[in-house]
Amino acid sequence: MDIEARKDMQDPAAFFTETPLTRRNNGAAYRRGVQQQPAGLRIHARPKKSDWFWYAMLLVVVVLFVELVIDNPRWQWDIVAHYLFNKRVMKGLGNTLILTVLSSALGLCFGVLIAACRMADNAVLRAAGYVYIWIIRATPPLAMLLFLFFLSALIPRLYLPLPLLHANLFDIDTNQIISRFSVAVIGLAMYLGGYSAEIFRGGVSAVDRGQREACKAIGMSDFRTMWHVVMPQAVRIIIPPLANELITMFKNTSLVTVIGYVELLTTVQLIYATNFETIPLLTVACIWYLVLTSLAMAAQSLLERHFRKGVRT
Repeated sequence: MDIEARKDMQDPAAFFTETPLTRRNNGAAYRRGVQQQPAGLRIHARPKKSDWFWYAMLLVVVVLFVELVIDNPRWQWDIVAHYLFNKRVMKGLGNTLILTVLSSALGLCFGVLIAACRMADNAVLRAAGYVYIWIIRATPPLAMLLFLFFLSALIPRLYLPLPLLHANLFDIDTNQIISRFSVAVIGLAMYLGGYSAEIFRGGVSAVDRGQREACKAIGMSDFRTMWHVVMPQAVRIIIPPLANELITMFKNTSLVTVIGYVELLTTVQLIYATNFETIPLLTVACIWYLVLTSLAMAAQSLLERHFRKGVRT
C-alpha cells in the first residue's frame, strides 16, 4: 500500500493545503493500494501476556486428564468397551430416545398452548397460563413423576358426568391409563411445557409490537401476521433457549428410574446390581448421554446458522 499517498490522514492540515488535482491523485493511489492488498491478509490482535498463563493451565488440565482418567486402571476401560454396545444397554438407549422424542413433542404442544394463554386478551386464560407455569416451576420434576404415578390413590376413576341425565360421558379406571411409560411421557412433557411456554412468549414479545399493528392496518389476519412476520423473527430468539431445554430432556429421562421405567440409566443400574461393576457401567451411561447431547448441540448450531442467514450482527 502507498503510505505516502495517505499522508493527509495523519496530517489533517494537508487536506486543506493540497490542490484538487493532488487530492484526486492521492485518492487514486490509495484505492490502487487497497486493490493490491493481499486477500488473505488479516489483522490479528497482539497476544496478551496472560495468554501464556492459560496455555499453561490447559497443559496442566490435559496432563491431569491423562493421569487420572486415561492411564487410571480403576476406570476399567476394557469393561466399558465390553458393555458400550451391549444389547441390554442398546435397548435402554432406544427407550431413552423414544421417551425423549415423545415427551419433547407433547411438551412443545403444551408450551405453545400455555404461551397462547399467557398472551391472550382474556383474563381467565392469562390467569390459567400463569398458574400452570407457577406450579411447574415450584414442583421438582421427580416429585411430579411420583405424584402422577400414584394418582390412582387420589382419583381412583376418571369420569365426566352429564348434568340432569344421571350418566357419565366416560368412566375409566385410573389404573388402566396410568402406566410407567405414560407417566414418564406426561410428567416430562408437563415439565417441558411450563418452561417452553415462557420461551415462546419471550420470543414473540421481543418482536416490536408496531410490526403487528402495521400488518393489522394493511388488512392481514392474525394468523398471517404471526406466520409471515412475527415467527420468522421470533424463531431466532427462541432457538437457543429452547434447544437448551430439549437437550436437558435427554438427561431428565434418567429421572423416570424412580417409577421403575427401564431406560438407559435404569438398565445400567440393573446390570451393575448383578456384577458389581458400578463405575464402568455408569461410565457407559455417561458416554451415551454425552453422545446424544453432542448430536443435539450440533443440530442446534445448524439451526441457528440457518435462521441467521441474511441477518446483520
